[in-house]
Amino acid sequence: MTSALGGTLPPDLDPEQLLASAAAILDQTADRFLSGVGAPSAVTKGHNDFATEFDLELERTISAELAQRTQIAVHGEEFGGPDLTEGTVWVVDPIDGTFNYSAGLPIAGMLLALVHDGRPVLGLTWLPLSGLNYQGFVGGGLVCNGKPMPQLPPGKLSEAMLAFGAFNIASRGRYPGAYRVEMLGELSRRTSRLRLFGSTGFDLALTAGGQLDGSITFGHHAWDNAGGAALVLAAGGRISDIEGRPWSVTSPSIVAASPGVHEELIELIGRLGDPGAFEPPKEKYT
Repeated sequence: MTSALGGTLPPDLDPEQLLASAAAILDQTADRFLSGVGAPSAVTKGHNDFATEFDLELERTISAELAQRTQIAVHGEEFGGPDLTEGTVWVVDPIDGTFNYSAGLPIAGMLLALVHDGRPVLGLTWLPLSGLNYQGFVGGGLVCNGKPMPQLPPGKLSEAMLAFGAFNIASRGRYPGAYRVEMLGELSRRTSRLRLFGSTGFDLALTAGGQLDGSITFGHHAWDNAGGAALVLAAGGRISDIEGRPWSVTSPSIVAASPGVHEELIELIGRLGDPGAFEPPKEKYT
C-alpha cells in the first residue's frame, strides 16, 4: 500500500484488520463519550485550552485497548507517547472539539490515526453526537457508517463549501490573526460558502465524505490532523500544508480538499504572500 502522500504500511500489518480492531474499540467507547457531554474543564493545558476528565479517561481506555489488540505503540494528546516520525504508531485524540463538547454543542468526536514514518496510513473519526463514523486507509477507500463512499470528484473553488480554522485578529505566531482574516476575506469572495465548526476532526471527516469540499486548519498537532488526513487521502482527496508542501506529522498546518479545489486553494493562499508580513506591531493589541 503506497501513496505519494500517505505512508507505506509494513507488509506484516493488515490495514483492514487494524481498522476493524480500532473501530471495535471506538464502538465500545462511544456510550462513555456520550455520557460526558457537558463535562467541565479538569486540566488547563495552556492559553484558552483545556481537557476534561473524560479526555483523560477515554485516552487511557482507548490507548490500552489499542496497544493490547494490535501490539502497536500509542501516542495520545493528553499523555504523549513515542516519536511519531519513526516507525508505526497510533495517534489518539480522545475528544476533538473539546470546547464544543464541554458546552454541549454536538460537534465533537474521537479521532484515531495510524502513521508510519510520519505519514498517514489509516484513520478513523467517530462522531457519536452526529451519528457519523468514518474509517479508511490510503489506497483502500473511505467507509461511512459501514457504507463504502465514492471517491471525491473534481470540483471548483467557486462552487465549494469550505470549513475554516479558528482565528483571533490579535494572535501572533506562524499564521498571525491578520493573515487568517485576510485569507478568510479572499475566500469569501471566491467560494460558495464558508463554515467555522470548531473541530478539526469534524472538518476533515466531512471533507473526506464530500459534505464539505475542503477545510483549512492552522494547527499543527498530529492528533488533530493525522486521522482526517488519512481519510481524505482514502477518499481520493488532496492534502498539504498551507504553503502547498506534502503533509506529514511535522507540518504546521493542513489544507484538505477535493481534487481541483485543493489546487485552486493553494494558488489563492499563495497570492496572499508571506504570513510573517501580517505580524501585528506588539503595541497595537496591548
